[in-house]
Amino acid sequence: MTKKCVWLLAVLGMTLLAASMTYSQQNATATVPLPAKTPIVLNTFTLAQSVVWPYDMKQLQTLTLAELKAKLGAQFDLVAERPAQSGHMYAIDGEIVGWRAGNAAKRMLIGLGSGREAAEIRYWVTDENGVKVFEHRDTIRAEFWGNAYAGSVGQLAHPFADKVARRISDAKFK
Repeated sequence: MTKKCVWLLAVLGMTLLAASMTYSQQNATATVPLPAKTPIVLNTFTLAQSVVWPYDMKQLQTLTLAELKAKLGAQFDLVAERPAQSGHMYAIDGEIVGWRAGNAAKRMLIGLGSGREAAEIRYWVTDENGVKVFEHRDTIRAEFWGNAYAGSVGQLAHPFADKVARRISDAKFK
């Protein structure tokens, strides 16, 4: 090969390399942003007037929010406080309308899930204009074998969060 051919190939190679680098830099800065997910604000549930509830509602909100993020995080941006922007969003509100402590002796003697702690809850989802797009009432029971949550949120925290997440997921609103 002659010196002229080697020189021509080297110049051609450097030109292609420079063009490739310029193309890569242009495409790196021209990325398409992902569409923003619709925010859902999980408000702290309230208690109906006659209900005695021995647990910390703020911690129940935190655990429910974590469960909702795990189950619905791909579709929605789940938060505990209303975002500063005032675009399309949803809010989850609800109340505990009944609570039964359960009976440890019954659980030990009879078993089979009897004597578990339970709560009646009512919850709803509203859009940014305050219009209800979903409403549901459920009975939440402590898990059959118990769970790791105890103390300030009792054994209802996980089933509470799981039930709310499943119902909202099944509602299929956008």
